[in-house]
Amino acid sequence: MRFCYFLTFENASPQAKLSAADKAGIAALIAATPALRHADLHLPTVTRDIYTADGPSPLLALQLYFDELTELEAAIRPGGHLQALAKVGAYPSLAGTTATQQAMLARHFPVAGESPWVRPRCSFLVHYPGPASDMNGWLSHYIESHPPIMRRFPGIRQIEILSRLDWIDAMPFARATHMQRNRVVFDSPEALTAALQSPVRHEMRADYHKFPPFEGDSFHFPVITEPVASRG
Repeated sequence: MRFCYFLTFENASPQAKLSAADKAGIAALIAATPALRHADLHLPTVTRDIYTADGPSPLLALQLYFDELTELEAAIRPGGHLQALAKVGAYPSLAGTTATQQAMLARHFPVAGESPWVRPRCSFLVHYPGPASDMNGWLSHYIESHPPIMRRFPGIRQIEILSRLDWIDAMPFARATHMQRNRVVFDSPEALTAALQSPVRHEMRADYHKFPPFEGDSFHFPVITEPVASRG
């Protein structure tokens, strides 16, 4: 398990795009983050799901992984390395976006088809705002029942479940308090769409209806994922 800093930039216009210059600048900044173990950059794409249609994906989402929570917090403290992400005017295509942040605990679930990152892939980002009436019961059920079904998706390459935690920061971004986020990874939007149209998707939905009581529903967004840093 590692600690993940999840940062999302949403734009009111679905036509908005992150410029190539801003993407390169953000990737370079992230890659230089002290103590960073791995980072992924997500950009919007379009797929088709049998059950959900939650609107356009975020303009940009970032996931930064650290071995220790204190290392993550050091990057977002006053004067921390990632404060540069919030510098006014540094990344013009982020102007007018709504940014949210959340530090989380990331659980990784190996799959048979997992392989090294050799090119951009497609992720399905899911979040559950919550809360659940019994978080222990929620997590116990979810982690025991859902990943075994996810593993049966055709073409799946990665499964990740992220749980909420408390953290310290000085970033000027609103805090998200989602009780859980998930990510499943495929080779392409076409591969993700095929998985979301497969019989396994019906199994996932059936299990969804067995979840312990929770509030806030769930939200699903397809993205193109590019690794921007990896140090083991």
